[in-house]
Amino acid sequence: MAQTSSAPTKERYIPNALKFAFGGLAGMSATCVVQPLDLIKTRMQLSGGGRSSFTVAGEIVAREGFFSLYTGLSAGLLRQATYTTSRLGVYNWLFDLYKEQNAGATPGFGTKTLLGIAAGGVGAFVGTPAEVALIRMTADGRLPVEQRRNYKNVVDALVRIVKEEGTLKLWRGATPTVGRAMVVNAAQLGTYSQAREIFLGYISEGIFLHFCASMVSGLITTIASMPVDIIKTKIQNAAKGESQVAVVTNLLRTEGVLSLWKGFLPYYARLGPHTVLTFIALEQMNSAYLKYT
Repeated sequence: MAQTSSAPTKERYIPNALKFAFGGLAGMSATCVVQPLDLIKTRMQLSGGGRSSFTVAGEIVAREGFFSLYTGLSAGLLRQATYTTSRLGVYNWLFDLYKEQNAGATPGFGTKTLLGIAAGGVGAFVGTPAEVALIRMTADGRLPVEQRRNYKNVVDALVRIVKEEGTLKLWRGATPTVGRAMVVNAAQLGTYSQAREIFLGYISEGIFLHFCASMVSGLITTIASMPVDIIKTKIQNAAKGESQVAVVTNLLRTEGVLSLWKGFLPYYARLGPHTVLTFIALEQMNSAYLKYT
């Protein structure tokens, strides 16, 4: 009887190394789809006008060409390989650790939120260099030709930042980046887990369940994280020597408080599908592992 009951318990858990690997692969897969939306979101956050996302997208294609919508893809993939690998891996590891230490009991919403905050903080610190490169690469096309950085790829961006500005500049904006990640992960991971449990009472296990839980998670995460994300973007793209306080003060003075939710549609259009695709891919990889091993 002991052997029979122990077998399912072992199958229930995925090795820690694979938790991290699956998280990174899921995030990278989603980024390949939503990179154009991320670029549009960044351009809108840095623009002072009130143009729509469709107008911005049209201007980018007309001025820089269609494939410019994928500018910064290498940085986006590196960001997922560092940030998402860390945050999802840490969250799933902590989630399973909690269950192991509490006789299999599932953590409540408050505990899930705390786990998300911890995972987000770790992931953001690890992923900040790629985040800085991504912001600069996606913003470059809006600058006058003579002011563009013209990074060739994410490796070129990281090397030049270190050479021209110093190693610590790779963590420029790390404080708002970590703050944003804590908000995002508290909302995204906590609400996804909670919504998944709630919907499971009405929807059978499968992709549709994951889709519904992801959409709820994406909407709540967008509302909660946009202000921190905009501040982070402004700081990471700021001119050399401009302080973080000056960047935030200037933003609020010239554009107002509501500018903290500027570009809500492209932000949600990017974060919503990215959340859905990431969690669906992650769930499928987890299911495949548990099914075939």
